Amino acid sequence: MKEVRVNQQIRASVVRLISSEGEQLGIVSRQQALQKAEEAGLDLVEVAHQTNPPVCRIMDFSKYKYEQEKREREMRKHRKSSHIKEIRLRPSIDEHDYQIKMRHLREFLEKGEKVRVRLLFRGREMVHQEVGRALIERLMKETEQFAKVDKLPQQVGRMITLVLASK
Repeated sequence: MKEVRVNQQIRASVVRLISSEGEQLGIVSRQQALQKAEEAGLDLVEVAHQTNPPVCRIMDFSKYKYEQEKREREMRKHRKSSHIKEIRLRPSIDEHDYQIKMRHLREFLEKGEKVRVRLLFRGREMVHQEVGRALIERLMKETEQFAKVDKLPQQVGRMITLVLASK
């Protein structure tokens, strides 16, 4: 939670005051605002410090703080973190191994994850890069029904990288 000024921490000499019921009380001095808050048995909380004069509200600060933390927890709960799962392939992959990798790829995409497919060339496999490119093309064709290409295949050194996301 961001730092909120309360009661004596408020620096401005004049403030725009809002009562605990939400009605505007106008622009008053900080001392008058503190006095009204004390009479009501509540706190003076600066809710908008960037305005001129700053907006202060008479309220129960501990309740306000609890509500803010509750709202932040709720926001964190609904925020979706995007992890990138990775599947590594080789140009000489066997058909059964390829099918297992495809099954994993489909599971990751169904969970809403992004998937980075890395095709790694080793040794003399670099001579036959067309085999690797054909494998990437096949993978893209087989996944086009349930996945979209987030980042086109790109070769960097001995590796071709492709990023897929669910549709």
